[in-house]
Amino acid sequence: MAKTPENVAVPAVRKGQMTTGLSREAFRARFMERFYDPAFRPEDAALARLEAIAWQAYDEGRKAPLAEPAGEGYADPAYELASEWREAHDRIEAAQRRQRERESPSRVLVIIGSSRNDYTCPGEMSKSFRLAKICEHELQGAGIVADLLDLSRLTAEPDLHIHPCKGCVSTAMPLCHWPCSCYPNHSLNQVNDWMAEIYERFAACHGAIFVTPVYWYQVSSPLKLMMDRLVCADGGNPDPTSTHGKHADEAKRLELAGWSYPKHLAGRTYGLIVHGDVAGIEDTRRALADWLDWMGWIDAGASARIDRMIGYYEPYATSHETLDADERFREEVANVARAVSKAVGALRAGALHRADEGIVPPRPK
Repeated sequence: MAKTPENVAVPAVRKGQMTTGLSREAFRARFMERFYDPAFRPEDAALARLEAIAWQAYDEGRKAPLAEPAGEGYADPAYELASEWREAHDRIEAAQRRQRERESPSRVLVIIGSSRNDYTCPGEMSKSFRLAKICEHELQGAGIVADLLDLSRLTAEPDLHIHPCKGCVSTAMPLCHWPCSCYPNHSLNQVNDWMAEIYERFAACHGAIFVTPVYWYQVSSPLKLMMDRLVCADGGNPDPTSTHGKHADEAKRLELAGWSYPKHLAGRTYGLIVHGDVAGIEDTRRALADWLDWMGWIDAGASARIDRMIGYYEPYATSHETLDADERFREEVANVARAVSKAVGALRAGALHRADEGIVPPRPK
């Protein structure tokens, strides 16, 4: 008998890790910490009223205060979808349609992975930013729209966040919605999540170049946050009504009945620029390539995947001057952009494909 959601045996949903929330006192202390500045003291009475409203939202679990019935095209048309999720979903779908239009301009997303910029600590621009600007120049010269995504904005702008992935996929793939529905969560004040915009920018691009330094043998923390949150693009469920939000048992049932693990951003091309000063560049570049290959992306060739040292064991203080002097490395960076430009052209002409396209994996995941 074929497996269906109705006839599969569903494992128990394991409970007991975190069984209680914050106390009223702890919640109040955390809320008021945002208003530590003495300039807020004349408004303490107003803040107390706002804190009471926020506590009620937390206590009642009002994750999505605005929602409306999903309507036609969803598994449960009557289920109330969060208005913010639907808006993000619709923008991503529109971006995907524009990306597929033959007359649309070619577009490459250039991701700046460094946490550093000159607006806040440390008061100096990053080398990743400079390398990304080289890519931008080459892409624009090739008639391609270069969309710079500077992840250092997370360290320099108030209340801009890439909230951490909550790991829904590890409970069951259909519990991980595309786009992510974990955020915003208004009851927990997990708002201003940048990923809703970032998903749209990935959907709109034909290729991407990732520029990152090495932080402790790995990519930077902003880039890792973004990577983790892109898990929903690799197998995620485009219909939250099929699990009625975050019902783990329903998601397990759907996965065990047979799940297709759709790759929502597959078929784009990529380049990598990883730089460091002591160690870790090769492993970081390989990890990024493995991740993108798994996502169904197509590498733009050997010239588009580089890892280089900038001032090997030299002082940090002179690293920009070292980059100034390294003309060959800057030319290699330009070659990454040139290779991605060529790959985007071939991709859009139907001449570039993954070698394993059409091969069905025996163990999809």
